[in-house]
Amino acid sequence: MAECSCGLDSVTLKDYFEDVWERLPAVLEPPELERRRDFLLGSGISPGERALDLGCGAGDFTALLARGCADVVGADVAEAAIARARAAHPGLAFVVVALDGPLPFEDSAFTLVWASEVIEHVADTARWLSEVRRVLAPRGRLLLTTPAHGRAATLLHGVERYSEPLGDHLHLYTRRSLRVLLDDFGFSDLEIRSSGGVPPLRRMLLARAVR
Repeated sequence: MAECSCGLDSVTLKDYFEDVWERLPAVLEPPELERRRDFLLGSGISPGERALDLGCGAGDFTALLARGCADVVGADVAEAAIARARAAHPGLAFVVVALDGPLPFEDSAFTLVWASEVIEHVADTARWLSEVRRVLAPRGRLLLTTPAHGRAATLLHGVERYSEPLGDHLHLYTRRSLRVLLDDFGFSDLEIRSSGGVPPLRRMLLARAVR
């Protein structure tokens, strides 16, 4: 059985994510929806894009991508999330992907990967980013968002607020640590900015990177 770096086996994590999605209310508005939507739409999506919404949840951003892209696929590790997405957006393509395995797509299959509020939940970040690079075409773009954990916020609120023992945020990112991570995995043209809240206490990181 595969063992994740967080100390939980993959079956346990899979059950956890399934339970989360089964318990969420039927009507659900994603957190920071407008901010994330503005970031995505402001990133220059073109009609010829082949896009992957990785960690698509209920498919709201998959549907948004479908309005401007030629080909879009939504993917999530939770079958309960994919069931919601298919019910809400029956005309779009959604697939369940393995929590700890390769993505079921060909090399260079996409020109754009959108992963919003996902990377902080990933146990094996190295494998995940390697798969993202593999499925991106040369000069393809990665757009991601993740909660910001700047030094000021951590000092003010304490790390417990952002990393609860039973929570699902496995990794905490600063703008610097996210930049170093993406650079280490060969991404270029990095643009990372913080957003939401007052300057020392920003809530979100918005990142663009090129394969």
